Amino acid sequence: MNIRSLTRGDGVVIGAAVVLFIASFLDFSSLDCPQGVDCSRFDSPNAWDALGILMSVYLAGVIAAALVIVSRALPGRKVVGLDLGQFGVALTVFALWTAFWTILDVNNAGAGLILGLLATLVLAAGAVAGPLVPALKAPLLSPSGPAQGVQGGQQPYGTQPGQGYGFPGGQQQAPYGAQPSQGYGYPGGPQQGQPAQADPAQAQQAQAQQPAQGGAAPAGDFTPFWFAVPVARPLYGEDGSPNPIAELAPGTWYLAVEQRGQSLIAQTQDGRRGVLQDTTGIQRG
Repeated sequence: MNIRSLTRGDGVVIGAAVVLFIASFLDFSSLDCPQGVDCSRFDSPNAWDALGILMSVYLAGVIAAALVIVSRALPGRKVVGLDLGQFGVALTVFALWTAFWTILDVNNAGAGLILGLLATLVLAAGAVAGPLVPALKAPLLSPSGPAQGVQGGQQPYGTQPGQGYGFPGGQQQAPYGAQPSQGYGYPGGPQQGQPAQADPAQAQQAQAQQPAQGGAAPAGDFTPFWFAVPVARPLYGEDGSPNPIAELAPGTWYLAVEQRGQSLIAQTQDGRRGVLQDTTGIQRG
């Protein structure tokens, strides 16, 4: 999973889950020791001594946080008919509900139970409000530059070694049929190499003019370009399926290969293609 795709809401969820896990090891209840009685040998139990509370509050909250975060890497996955993220949000609310009634039922709540209630409250709030509040939808990390799209030296889909679309800061050869000063390389990366031999029709297509700024280009005049999204946005299948096939993360460059009305056909670094319906505020390379 690309860490740049995490939002501030995801950070709140992760932090609350860590605190909740720590709280499970703290005292579940406190003891008011009577005067004159030695209570040094009293061993206060924690959540791990009560299996029902452990599973329904502490581990339920941790598992819910994991589902919410994993849903960003695997959009569209479902559990018992619910989206993975929706199932995780429901589980955070269940953990909060159980912690609230548990603390009301305990006479002398200990640090573990009090901290557990506060952690589940923050966890549920972050999971529910994360996709809704603009401040929580912002990227957790503000990258100073675009992220490298290819890991481990793999080439983008549809390219050969030594060719392709290029990445920031790297030297690339020009794509097939393009001039050295043109091509699909990432912005800011110097390009080198001689263009491959191509027939006149291919050369003319590779040298097509970019559409005017702010105007929609006809399909025949569209030239592929690199772009980045300001916030995480879903990428839907070209078959019109309502479930996203991927998620475009801020700080990463993606290739727009076709335009359909106000939408773009985008290609990820692993070769998946889909429809980006929301193109507002994108940064062109």
